[in-house]
Amino acid sequence: MLHGISLRLLLLTVLLLAGTAISIPRASAQSQSVQAFRELLERSEKEKKGLTFYVRGQTISGIVVKIIGSEAVEVRNQTFSRVIIKIDSIDALAIN
Repeated sequence: MLHGISLRLLLLTVLLLAGTAISIPRASAQSQSVQAFRELLERSEKEKKGLTFYVRGQTISGIVVKIIGSEAVEVRNQTFSRVIIKIDSIDALAIN
C-alpha cells in the first residue's frame, strides 16, 4: 500500500502528465488555425481578393494591403483607406 507522501507524488505526476497531454493538441490546433488565417491573408494581399473579418462580434470587410509581421494586418475597404487589425483578435475569416 502507498504511503500518504508517495500517493501524493503519484497523483501529482498523473496530473502533470495529463496537463501536458491536453496542452499539446491545443497548441497544435492553435498553430493550424494561425496558419490557415495566414494563408487567407496572403491570398487576399496577392490576388486583391476581399475578405470578411469577424473581430470580437464585429464584421469588417476589406482587402489586405499589408501583413505586419505576425501581429497585425492592414486592410482597406470602401469606407476606410486604412484599417489595422490585430491578428490575435480575429475570430474568423471568410473569402469568396
